[in-house]
Formats: sequence, structure tokens, C-alpha cells
Amino acid sequence: MVIVGLPDASVKESRERVLASIAHFDLDVTDKKVVVNLSPSDQKKNGSLFDLSIAVAALKELREITCEISTETAFIGALSLDGAVVSGEGILPAVLAAKGLGIKRVYLPYDPVLPLHMIKDVECIVVQHMEEVVHHLEGQEGLSLHPNSPQMEQLLHTPETHQKDFCHVIGHEQAKRALEIAAAGEHNLLMSGPPGCGKSLLAETFPSILPTLTNQAQLEVMSLYQLADEKRTHYQIIPFRHPHHSASAVAIIGGGSNPKPGEISMAHRGVLFLDEISEFSKKTLDMLRQPLETGEVTISRAHSTVTYPSSFILIGAMNPCPCGYLGSFHHYCTCSQKQIQAYRNRLSGPIHDRMDILLSLQSVNVNQPSIKQETSSDIRKRVESARLRQFERYQLEVSNAKVPFETMIEKSPLQAEQKRMLTNVSAKQNWSNRVQIKIIRLARTISDLAGEERISDQAIWEAMKLRRWSQNKKQVIARET
Repeated sequence: MVIVGLPDASVKESRERVLASIAHFDLDVTDKKVVVNLSPSDQKKNGSLFDLSIAVAALKELREITCEISTETAFIGALSLDGAVVSGEGILPAVLAAKGLGIKRVYLPYDPVLPLHMIKDVECIVVQHMEEVVHHLEGQEGLSLHPNSPQMEQLLHTPETHQKDFCHVIGHEQAKRALEIAAAGEHNLLMSGPPGCGKSLLAETFPSILPTLTNQAQLEVMSLYQLADEKRTHYQIIPFRHPHHSASAVAIIGGGSNPKPGEISMAHRGVLFLDEISEFSKKTLDMLRQPLETGEVTISRAHSTVTYPSSFILIGAMNPCPCGYLGSFHHYCTCSQKQIQAYRNRLSGPIHDRMDILLSLQSVNVNQPSIKQETSSDIRKRVESARLRQFERYQLEVSNAKVPFETMIEKSPLQAEQKRMLTNVSAKQNWSNRVQIKIIRLARTISDLAGEERISDQAIWEAMKLRRWSQNKKQVIARET
């Protein structure tokens, strides 16, 4: 038995598993030459999920299976030596890829964490042994399409909980407003402030105001976590990734000899929080430029080239200077102007341009009078309403920050006076064309939060204010109660 089509070691070993499974049907192929051609022949194959399809093809040639098998049928699974069909790594992405290719029926093994009831328009037939596959193809036996999985039911129906809530954050009203806008339009945000002013607390509380994941988004997130071989307890909660600044470029972007998803792909449909963003290497930060623009990352290695989705909201936090106390009301800054400029230059211009909102924070008095705080649930309702307006406007599940600019400006054109105002301010601030586009996107999101059909002048002014580092802000404080 020879397998051709650039198989790796795991695919070549399927030879023994398949021959042992065929022997279970009292079929002898020792006096025959069997050639398995994996198509396309110029693309490298890896993994054990080819076993079941190879065995079915062999049984078909040996006349054990006499019926015709539709081209819209797929067989995914690994085999044990006794013919049992077992699960393997990456089975959910394989099923979703089959669905994308127009497959209508899939035979696959039982997996307790496989959400079969969430996969629409595909008939998923769960099998435990090769005999079941043959009998079902011949029409002799009915199989359960969606067997109950207590483990999967528990994962999908566990109530959504967030450890942090915005009602625990004291002060920072402008910061909360900026985070609400960022959540409504999926805008990137960069925070700057002295140590202890609440940057990390605000970022970690941010997922609590994001809408829950849709059915399709949950499947995408599950697939990426399966490919990365990382467990995830609650699939409905927004992914929040918080890598340390010492993480390598491969850990952030993804890669390896067999390329696996990195942090930016694990944050897909969620939030990537880079604390002390200026401490990350310049090479790593510059590698974020393409994923931030396209929403996907392509990793090329000698073994293979893969593309993973990586559509996320980037939140960065940094100190205003090396010592951290520039502009603080409690400590003196000991940094020279040259040191401050060199520190800020660690964040390159292209990355700085890709940040939609620039937020300056201060921390001073903790004994300010307490006022009634909004909960994350209240803010999330406004965010969901704004997202719904965007989906209805574009007829797609896409936000203002991700939709093509041509589509957005066609649906919400600026007035001549608004264009003139934006051009004049941009000339004074030396803003690039990308920054001007981001201001228009921000203004559209602010108008959506206000329930306005057109982009208002007030929204444009607020968007331009959010794009400038604010100075002399009121004394505010963030702390967890």
C-alpha cells in the first residue's frame, strides 16, 4: 500500500491502521498493490483525520460498499487497529472547511466537545466503528445525528459571568465613554497614564460591555482554540488575551514548524490587551500592522503556508515616560526630554496611526464623593443597539471600524462643511489620511450610539477630541471597590 500526495509521517502511518481495519471485514489485500492518491498532489498533508476516508475508498474498490457515494459526502476521522473511529486534532475546523466546500453530509467520530447542533446546513452523522459507516451507507442502520453531550451542554449553557464590572470603577467618566465608543464600533484604543491610574483595570473590565458572540463567531473561536490545542471553558464569553511584553513574535503572531495560531488569532472576535505596549519589541509590534488592516494573518514556513483569522480590538497601555510620572500630581518626573521622546518613539508611527482613540489618564484623590455608577449591563445594552444599527445599515455583521471605507461613506456621506472642518483641523494637527478616515469611522459610531441617521457635527468634534492626547484633565481615579 503506497500513499502519494506529499503525506507527512502521520499520514503515512495510516497505512497500517487502514489495513488493520479492512482486515476486520475478512478482506485480504496482501496480494494486491494499493495506491492512495491524496489530492491536490502538490499540497502537503498532515494529521490522522484522513484514515476514515482512505478506508471507505478502499472498501468501495473492494466491493464491500456497493452503493454510490455522493460527491457531497465527506468522511473525517482517525482509525484504531480494530476499526473503531476516533477523534483527532482539528476536527471542528475540518467540518467547517467541508461545509465551506459545499459538503452536505459528514461522517465523523463522537467528540464530547464538538457542538454539532450549532453547525447548520450540514448533516453530521456520528459513527463509532467502520461497520456503522458501511451499514449506514448501505441503508441498513439509522444513526444518531446529534447525540447529547453533557460536557458540551454545560460549556454552552453556563451563564456568562465577568469578574469585573464598570460599577466597580470609580471616576474616569471620559475613559468609560471612550471605551463604550470603542466597544460599539470595534475601535482600537491606546491608554497612557502614570502607574496605578487604572489602565489595566479599565482594559480588563472592557470585555464586560461587549456583545456576546454569535453562533458563527463561537464556532470560529472554538476552531482556533482547537488548532492551538488550548482549552477554553466558556465559549460564549468574549476572548480576552493578555500576553506579557516578553512574549516572542512567534507567540504573538503565530508560527512554528507546523504553524499554529498565535495570540492575535486567539483574540479573534475579542480583545488583545498589550500592557506596557512600549516594552514590546519593535519587530513584534510592526508585525501587527497587516492583521490590524485585513483581519487575518498569513504565516509562511518551509513546511506549509496557512492563513488564520485575527479580527480583534487592540487595547494598548503605556506610561507617559520611562519613569512613568510625567504629568503626575504626586511624583516628580526625572526624565529628560530626549528620554521621553525616545520612549514614545518605541511605538512606531504606523502602529500609532492604527489606534483610533488616544486616552490620557490621571490618578489623584481616592476620597472624591461617590456617585451612582453605571453597570456594565447598562452600557452593553447601548453597545448592542449601536451594533444592530450598523448591521442593518451594511446588511452584514460588520462594525464601523471593519467595514470598507467606501461602503461606509456611501451609506453615510459627509456634508461639504464637515469635510472642510475636518480638513482644516487635520492640517493643523498633521494628521495622515488614515487618521482622518479613522475620525470619520469614530464619528459614525458616536452617531450610532446617539441613534442619529447621519453623522452629526458634534460627533465629528468628539471624534477629533478622542484622537488627541488630552491635557489638564480633571482629577479622576480608578479603583476596584
